[in-house]
Amino acid sequence: MEHDDDALATLEERIHRTVELVSTLRNERDAAVADAQKLRQELEDLRSQRKQVRVRIEKLLGQMDLLRGS
Repeated sequence: MEHDDDALATLEERIHRTVELVSTLRNERDAAVADAQKLRQELEDLRSQRKQVRVRIEKLLGQMDLLRGS
């Protein structure tokens, strides 16, 4: 009977550790998903800024071409 109690206690402890591990992993996953979303948004913002800079540079180059042509 004592052996059964030890086995049950061991199983119970393993289950508790597994539940804690699953909880920790879920929290880490949620944090990683949030970080990935933030990074995707930052990337999209950088792409937008790059496009705006490209347009401004093209305008400036066009104006320089006009000055050279005069």
